[in-house]
Amino acid sequence: MDRRRFLGTMTAATLLSRRLGWAAQNHKIDKIGVQLYTVRSEIAKDFDGSLAKVASVGYKEVELAGFKPKGGKVSYFDRSPQQMRAALDRHGLTAPSAHVDYTALSERNFPKALEASKIIGHQYIVNPWIDDDVRKQPDGFKRAAETFNRAGKATKQAGMQFAYHNHWFEYIPVNGNLPYDILLEESDPDLVKMEMDLCWVTLGGQDPVKYFQRYPGRFPLAGCALGEREIL
Repeated sequence: MDRRRFLGTMTAATLLSRRLGWAAQNHKIDKIGVQLYTVRSEIAKDFDGSLAKVASVGYKEVELAGFKPKGGKVSYFDRSPQQMRAALDRHGLTAPSAHVDYTALSERNFPKALEASKIIGHQYIVNPWIDDDVRKQPDGFKRAAETFNRAGKATKQAGMQFAYHNHWFEYIPVNGNLPYDILLEESDPDLVKMEMDLCWVTLGGQDPVKYFQRYPGRFPLAGCALGEREIL
């Protein structure tokens, strides 16, 4: 696969920044990385070759996805945390953040996520999706915020930061309120940060800049879901 076709497979590009400029005076993004979920099909075919392609394009940072606790073990793309860290090191990449499923936030599974994150070197643990059965419960988003606060406290104690990544459903009003606003208000600003997906918030009819201005310091990460054939 050539460079252009490889980039064309990316369905979303994640803009990773340790100090997102909207919360700082210089209004600049420090670093740009890519979410490896966007090249999952290629990684399934050629793990090392895909990482090499990412690095050859010029990326230095990636965001992981696919955390799966299985039988007491943890894997990313069917690699152990140690194998994943070794592969990243081999290609000169770092992974400051990773997406973990909502079920991974349970008191049983989350310690495994924390342990794996330390091995790989994550600074942020990001939940990218609140399961349907949680959202459909009465006060489901408040319950989710409670879960985030618990996970955020454990993450902070482990020396990392917890965050949440939005999609579209957070901007569909529930009893007159936007779920995204509920999550922001009900979660502890110190324990729960946000990874703003600029595409989804815009498709939801909201202005991301207004959120950055209203909640300074809450958005250390930002990303953008792009079209299937978008070339970065």
